[in-house]
Amino acid sequence: MANRRDSRIEPSFDGPPQAKSPAGFSVSEEDRVVPGSRKSAARRKPARKSSRRGRDRSRRGLFGILARLAYWCFVLAIWGGIAVAGIVVYYGAKMPAATTWSIPDRAPNIKIVSVDGQLIANRGMSGGEAVGLHEMSPYIPEAVVAIEDRRFYSHFGIDPIGLTRAMVTNVLGGHFSQGGSTLTQQLAKNLFLTPDRTLERKVQEVLLALWLEHKHTKDQILEMYLNRVYFGSGAYGVEAASRRYFGKSARDVTLSEAALLAGLLKAPSRLSPARDPKAAEERAQLVLAAMRDSGKIGAKELTSAMSAPATRAPSYWTGSENYVADTVMGELPDLIGDVRGDIVVDTTVDLTLQKLAEQSIRRLIDESGKKLNVTQGALVSIDDSGAVRAMVGGYDYSTSQFDRASEARRQPGSAFKPFVYMAALEAGRTPDSVRNDAPIKIGKWTPDNYGGKYYGKVTLATALAKSLNSVAAQLTMEVGPDAVVEAAHRMGIQSDLQSNTSIALGTSEVTPLELTSAYVPFANGGFKPDIHFIRRVTTTDGKVLYDNNGGSAPRVVKQEIVGMMNSMMTGTVEIGTAKKAAFAWPSAGKTGTSQNSRDAWFVGYTANLTTGVWFGNDDGSAMKKVTGGALPAQAWHEFMVAAHEGVPVRPLPGTWKSTPSDTVVPDEIPSADAGQPAPMPQAAVGQSQSAQAPARPARPSRPAETVDADGFDMPGDGGTTASVGHPVPPGNVGGPTKKRQTSILDILTGG
Repeated sequence: MANRRDSRIEPSFDGPPQAKSPAGFSVSEEDRVVPGSRKSAARRKPARKSSRRGRDRSRRGLFGILARLAYWCFVLAIWGGIAVAGIVVYYGAKMPAATTWSIPDRAPNIKIVSVDGQLIANRGMSGGEAVGLHEMSPYIPEAVVAIEDRRFYSHFGIDPIGLTRAMVTNVLGGHFSQGGSTLTQQLAKNLFLTPDRTLERKVQEVLLALWLEHKHTKDQILEMYLNRVYFGSGAYGVEAASRRYFGKSARDVTLSEAALLAGLLKAPSRLSPARDPKAAEERAQLVLAAMRDSGKIGAKELTSAMSAPATRAPSYWTGSENYVADTVMGELPDLIGDVRGDIVVDTTVDLTLQKLAEQSIRRLIDESGKKLNVTQGALVSIDDSGAVRAMVGGYDYSTSQFDRASEARRQPGSAFKPFVYMAALEAGRTPDSVRNDAPIKIGKWTPDNYGGKYYGKVTLATALAKSLNSVAAQLTMEVGPDAVVEAAHRMGIQSDLQSNTSIALGTSEVTPLELTSAYVPFANGGFKPDIHFIRRVTTTDGKVLYDNNGGSAPRVVKQEIVGMMNSMMTGTVEIGTAKKAAFAWPSAGKTGTSQNSRDAWFVGYTANLTTGVWFGNDDGSAMKKVTGGALPAQAWHEFMVAAHEGVPVRPLPGTWKSTPSDTVVPDEIPSADAGQPAPMPQAAVGQSQSAQAPARPARPSRPAETVDADGFDMPGDGGTTASVGHPVPPGNVGGPTKKRQTSILDILTGG
């Protein structure tokens, strides 16, 4: 080893060949390079081969890099897949077991229909009933699939192509502009998840979409989606949206309307035609183009649909029938409890009569509202069984949902007087009983007649027909305010009533619905039926949840009293303050006007219907000399003529014949003011209205304009008087007759 390290091997040229070096290193002459020589040129040829080898190595290096890149991408993909799987497993583990998954119940819909089956309204969270895919217009599912998920029928719940396209678009655009969710994913989100944009929700959405595709067919998924998705303006589902925007069922939607509905799904609130009809129309045209591209419609259909003009949808549900729907919704919980599924409510309302009533109220306000300072009106019509056939709660439901028919309490004025006269008849008076119509003072209250006009001695029938305040106040004094209150409550008034003498002129507030219902016993012969709007409640498959079988209506007033009252109130229509209401049927009723014409009423009836009408202003401001015999009587006439068309004429129930009276009213009656008698005009007993002495002028103590055309005058301070001691008629008037007590006032007044 030492010798090898010490010896040195020198290279040599042109020398004799030597034995191969043990180290394997030798150089020959050919290895010598001399510039410009052929040998050197010959030696350059292997150099070119070496260059090609380098290039080959470079190519192999590029391919190697690409191969290595592909390798590592594959590795990363594997690890990414593992990570995704881990995330899916993690968030999936936080969900309930798939075996417990089920489609949640759709928010129940209450379908409210008229007596003849016409739709009044849909109520509930959805605002519309569920419609089968085969029932709705075929344009609706076609439009939704074309614009929202054109590969809906080919993917498995997730659309990789659509998802990739959305990702690329969002990356290139630098902001989130497209989503890759399929209709199945959107349904999963609507059914089970919150709208939060989190990784957890997205993972759960995918899992639920796969489950939906596994459990249900494509058509079932699309049907569930269309019946639950939000279309803006409070409408959930295509039926609610169709009713909301077009006033028609989803079964009748046209191509252009279907395109508009499908376009709303991108931004329901912003694109709602109730808010921006132009934006909604522009979006609808994109939908139509998508339908053309997907082959759902042809060029001719596209052109025709695009030519349809944009229209602004109503800002709210319109139509007076919605006042009925609101009332029905308020009564349902007491009848069937919580609503757990779709139901159908059959009402008593005749939609034709409802529209007639609405048109009459609106027409009169449109024609005379500005001139007479009238902005609101209400109408209620009830048949003899207590079924409400029509109810209008105001001029326009879309601008005010406050129901003036069932919620607004207003002073009825002289429309309350029938209960005063009924109490007097029950206490022994008759329509032929005579009272002296003259100025009277009760405490500090002086109930003037309209314009200060008095008629002297008149029968009760004439006094009611002419709405004489003086006589009504006298009768209240005779029978006592408590008897009047009891009679009104017995007939159907539910509001609290003040038991004082001024109640004779309708100072206690009532609603149009309860005042009208209290007249029904006059129309049906003395029975008080249950006032109702609902006939029957059933499920969509026909199961009966509630059925109003009518029941038995108790008698609340004797038949002979009904006959007397009908005889007297017929005079209001024939010769009294409501002559404008008269038509071919025998009818009766009473007008009423509160102080300064703040409220104007007419409640009248035939043997078929009882209808009450009110006009006024929500703020209580005065109308311009509007009385119960004007606008209310006109609206009543229009409605009742139409309602009785083709119905056989029937007389009012009860009979009573007037007999000559030999009872004379004294010239003076005791006054409540310190026992001082009030002066009375002299008039011959039994004289007709035309034969009576001329009326006296108005007393200067109160200007005539403070008294209305129905003879209503507000009481002064402290104008209450206690009952004079007469017994209150028994509530059960069908029982045995009790002997009536007699007081000195009865003897003096000839009652």
